[in-house]
Amino acid sequence: MKFLVDAHLPKRLARLLHQFGHDIRHTLDLPEQNRTSDETINQVARDEGRIVVTKDSDFVDSFLLVRRPPRLLLVSTGNIGNQALERLLLDNIEQLRVGFATYDYIELSRQHVIFHL
Repeated sequence: MKFLVDAHLPKRLARLLHQFGHDIRHTLDLPEQNRTSDETINQVARDEGRIVVTKDSDFVDSFLLVRRPPRLLLVSTGNIGNQALERLLLDNIEQLRVGFATYDYIELSRQHVIFHL
């Protein structure tokens, strides 16, 4: 899968996903780095066919109103350590892969993967 990891999530998460064969960009890889606007993130995601991975609810609002970004993975775990977050994502990566074949907005909580219509 192709992901664009937002500034609210650690670069090491992007590196881990890359190690498992995913095409990853982090906002730190973009010219404005972690100051990249949501609009620019949406544009990059659209142009490159990436799923935006974020904790930022502003992306949910934008997705629901105007379908930007085109595909969204919301991490709704609250405060969570990096290792726990990495494990959670890796434990659910196959379910996410299958889910994104049908759904454009998926939410990952500590207990559930939620598929939104």
